[in-house]
This record gives sequence, structure tokens and C-alpha cells, in this order.
Amino acid sequence: MIIKPRTRGFICTTAHPDGCARQVQEQIEYVQSQPAVKGPRNVLVIGASTGYGLSARIVAAFGAGANTIGVYRDGASVKGRTASAGWYNSAAFEQAAQDAGLKSFSVIGDAFTNELKADTIEAIRAEFGKVDMVIYSVAAPRRTDPNTGETFTSVLKPIGETYTNKTVNFHTGDVTEISIEPASQEEIDATIRVMGGDDWKSWIDQLHAADVLTDDVVTVAFSYIGSDITQAIYRQGSIGQAKNHLEDTARSMNEQLGAKGGQAYVAVCKALVTQSSSAIPVVPLYMSALYKVMKEKDVHEGCIEQMYRMFAERLYIEGETPVDDKDRLRLDDWEMREDVQAEVAKIWDALRTENVYELTDLEGFRKEFFQLFGFETDGVDYEADTEPDVQIAHTR
Repeated sequence: MIIKPRTRGFICTTAHPDGCARQVQEQIEYVQSQPAVKGPRNVLVIGASTGYGLSARIVAAFGAGANTIGVYRDGASVKGRTASAGWYNSAAFEQAAQDAGLKSFSVIGDAFTNELKADTIEAIRAEFGKVDMVIYSVAAPRRTDPNTGETFTSVLKPIGETYTNKTVNFHTGDVTEISIEPASQEEIDATIRVMGGDDWKSWIDQLHAADVLTDDVVTVAFSYIGSDITQAIYRQGSIGQAKNHLEDTARSMNEQLGAKGGQAYVAVCKALVTQSSSAIPVVPLYMSALYKVMKEKDVHEGCIEQMYRMFAERLYIEGETPVDDKDRLRLDDWEMREDVQAEVAKIWDALRTENVYELTDLEGFRKEFFQLFGFETDGVDYEADTEPDVQIAHTR
């Protein structure tokens, strides 16, 4: 079939297997062009099919030579419809790992369930014995508590008062003003249950109880802080409360793991185009301005550059791991540079529909959005007849 992008709001309902495979290969080639990482040997990545999870898996495998198990919930192609981008990404990774002589396996299903956790533990026992690194990179709008059956839905809302600011339709370039009503306490609590540290801790608790973690295991989850422009909707909003909970969870897990030499970290990353960030009001416009400034200053990074820095310049170095005053790994240091933020703020004040393409890199944002789904990738023939049914080599 000829596969073209089909959008519905802030998602793309199709994905291109060749485009996804090419982008995975480009990430692998980037890592292989860098100095090798003296890193982990056996790695579990929970949320391994896109974004930071996928890039962390690639760095572990092709930067440190690690064996990996990837956990994700993605769908194969059905009745002529394409699979999800995450499925195609994972198929490409598994094939590349196999070709490189690395052990890699996929466990596919709902990471929130106890059943999936048990399946993963059995896979670790059978294939690796133990893992010395656990990456937690799950982003989902809803979570069902496996112990109570209660389902929680997250919201992206401010706290306390209505928030009004500029936003953009990145498909059309229209800059408008948006007002978002504040979250209720019930919505805040639900967002924490979905996007806080509960499931991360549940994973570590069950892995620890099953004795499949090495004594010196390192576990990392991801967060974001952002600029003054996005504070009200993000860090000071409902999702910010969830991120605070995530960071509190890391500190409590350090008490659990630290006795034997293990460590839990939250890594604060820079703003990047993801399916989640594309849907947050205000954020795509901020990121478009940020991209322009960071590219001009030659300090722009994508997921793979961020994850390589995390491994090579933060976690696996001689001496103590550099953290901030809240024990977080800071990979947003270039985004938050004073000169970068000053220029972004200046652009923000002047932004309107008529000058959005001149003042920002909105076109770059839009292109990266479609690249999430395997489109607009150099070297791919999008007019070619393409088989959407792609198998993943090593699933359990």
C-alpha cells in the first residue's frame, strides 16, 4: 500500500515502516559515531518504543554494548492498516540489535498491569538473570490501578486560576490566545496517580522482590521543568504536581536501593517534539521559538543526543554523578541558559500569526511531528508500494 500521513488533531493515525526504520538507524549511527560508553550490561527499558525510552535503549545497546529488554504497548498492523510508529521503531531496533550480535527482547502489553510485570521478570530471569539498569519512560493519559481496578485520567491544567497565553496550530500556523480553566483537586490527584511515581516504584518493588536487580542497579525516570513561559501550564500545573511526586519517589527509592549501592534518578530533559508535547497548549509555540534560538546557537539536541549525554556525561563517569540541589540529573542545561531564555522571551512577546514562520522554527517543529510517525524522512520513497505488516524478531 501507499502509506500517507493522516492526522486527527494532535495525532497521526498512520505510520511508515521504512521511515521509522530509517530514523532508528540514524540514531544508531549517531551513537556509533561517538566514543563508547562504559555503561550497563543488561538493561530493562519500560516504555521502549518511542522518544527517550527508545533513544536510551539505543545508547545502551549501541553505545555500551548492553543487552536489552524493551517493554511497550504498541499495535501491529491489522487488515491493511499500518502498525503504530512504536511497533515499527521496535522492529527496526530488534533487527539491528540482532545483526550486531546483541541480545534483545520485547515484552508487549500494558506496563501498568501486574501480569505484564510478572512476564517481564520471567524474561529477565530466562535471558539475563539480572538487570543493572532500569529506564522508566512511560507516558499515558490513563492508568488503571492493578490492585484496585480504579482508572485515573490525567489532565494538563493550571492550578489555582485560569491561565491565558498564546498557542499555535502547528498544522496551519495560526497563533491564537487560549484560556485554560484550573484543575480541581480531584483532577490533580488523578494526574499524580497516572504520571507520578506510583508505577515506577511498583516496577522497582516487584523487580527487587523477585531478585532480578543487581546490587548496583541504576534506575532513571524522566521529567521536565521548562521556562517561565510554560510554567503555569506545566511545572506549576497539574502535571508539575505529578513530576514532584516522581522526584519524591526517586528519593524514597534511593533509601531502598542505596543500602546495596543502587541509585534512582530523575533526569530533567529539554523540550522536544513528542506525541505528548504536541498536545499541550502553548508548548508547541514555545518549542518552535526555542528550536530557532538553540539551532542558531548550535546547542540544539534531539532525544538521542540527550540520552547519549545522560549515559556518557552524567551516569557512567569516573567520580560522583553530577546532580542539582534536588538530586536530579539536569540535561536541560542548554535550554535553560540565560542567553537562550532571554532570546526566546523576546521572540515570544512579538509573536503573531503573520510572523510565526519568520520568528520561530515552526516548520521544524511540524516536520519533527511527522517524523515521529516515520514521515518526512530523507532517503525514503513515500510513493513506493510498502508492506505495512512488519514482524518484531524477538517477542516474549
